[in-house]
Amino acid sequence: MRVLVVYSHPVETSYQAALHRTVVESLQQSGHDVDDCDLYAEGFDPVLSRTERIAYHDVPANRDPVRSHVERLLAAEALVLVYPVWNFGFPAVMKGYFDRVFLPGVSFKMVDGSLLPCLHNIRRLTAVATYGGARWRAFMMGNPPRKIVTRMLRSTIRPGAKVAYLARYDMNNATPEARAKFLDAVAAHMAGF
Repeated sequence: MRVLVVYSHPVETSYQAALHRTVVESLQQSGHDVDDCDLYAEGFDPVLSRTERIAYHDVPANRDPVRSHVERLLAAEALVLVYPVWNFGFPAVMKGYFDRVFLPGVSFKMVDGSLLPCLHNIRRLTAVATYGGARWRAFMMGNPPRKIVTRMLRSTIRPGAKVAYLARYDMNNATPEARAKFLDAVAAHMAGF
């Protein structure tokens, strides 16, 4: 399976980086073709410019500023997102990836004023996220990243696609054993992808 891994963390020695390596290595060891998109390493610009916003509904020209990322997304059969949750949201670079790449004509079409999903090439979606705070805290805030993955992104991909949300909460208090256990769980999930 062609898997696009979209990763977002600026520190290569972080626990999030270890999760990213685990995801990529486990998928490759299972025989998947992995396109590893490290948004920070690639210098992805998350800012939707004035020009891009004006041309937002100009399909297919709206793809031009991010054409390579659109092509990578459209070539994928599965999408894996790896990111920390900061301030109850995605890192800015990942949010910008959604704003700039999940365009009309790419992730949805406008037909008679209605949105129709069209990322039907994606038949599997998994998110691997870490939260500094406890699960109850994310729950009290509505857990926006989880909802975006399990509701909004799910609605843009192939109907009936498998969706998984793997989250390690309370990283601020996680022991080395707890971190290792989550790494093992992520590796096992990816090995069975």
